[in-house]
Amino acid sequence: MSHGHSLSHTDDAHAMSDARLLVAVAVNGLLTVVQAVGGLLSGSLSLVADALHNLSDAGALLIALVARRIGRKPADRFQTFGYRRVELVGAVINATTLIVIGLYLIYEAVMRVVDPPPVTGRIVVIVAGVALVVDVVTALLTYTMAKGSLNVRAAFIHNVTDALGSVAVIVAGILILRYQLYLADVVATFLIAGYALYHGVVIPREASRILTLGVPADIHVPALVDALLAVDGVADVHHLHVWELDESQRSFEAHIVVERQDVLLAQRVKGLVRMVLERHGITHATLECEYGGVNDECCEGEVVTPH
Repeated sequence: MSHGHSLSHTDDAHAMSDARLLVAVAVNGLLTVVQAVGGLLSGSLSLVADALHNLSDAGALLIALVARRIGRKPADRFQTFGYRRVELVGAVINATTLIVIGLYLIYEAVMRVVDPPPVTGRIVVIVAGVALVVDVVTALLTYTMAKGSLNVRAAFIHNVTDALGSVAVIVAGILILRYQLYLADVVATFLIAGYALYHGVVIPREASRILTLGVPADIHVPALVDALLAVDGVADVHHLHVWELDESQRSFEAHIVVERQDVLLAQRVKGLVRMVLERHGITHATLECEYGGVNDECCEGEVVTPH
């Protein structure tokens, strides 16, 4: 009974999260159109740049939504680990798009450095102000989801940096209105391109590490081995592997050599080893026991700790 209630609560939470992402996608899509039109009417490259960045955000949010839905599919005969890593693939796609956009914006800005065209500052300020409000609203919509999902966190960071980019565009518009400093538009474009490139490089680092079965960032393998060797009854640890299936599930496998041939001792050692692994946030472990002085592997078992 409680299990069914828990599943219902989880489904409701997923539905609410999906609805928030859909709203965020729609709002950012509409904002992209408004900014693009405003940029073309005013001649502001920075406004067009911000529109492109918002378009990438709408795409990132859409990818996050699709990836979350696919990631909830259960394991099957084609994907025995399930589909949870799809979100990580989405994060890498989003980051690649940011890099492409950032490079394009830098190219366009350089072309305008020598001869900056006139820009209608009033339109820039008004449209960028609307963009700032939308970026803040979108960031609030995705804030809670960003804590448990690298893909959504990437979209959240994009929106925060978009908000900062909108501030830069507003400042550029004011400088144009008051001082006819048209070069400010180009400088703002460089800043937005810099934000896009920075996150395009930083965001995929964690996703790539997980996808390539890298060790979790906060786990130092030699220290973990020392902690396991300190367990009473453990003579040696070898064939050790630790990785992340996704950002919420860590996996571990190793051969644990027990001091003597004693089944009860082996079971006790496995329990103590599990406790050490749990302290390191490892939620899934496969332990293969061997006895000291015995060549044959004597016992094998999988230990799954609760999430």
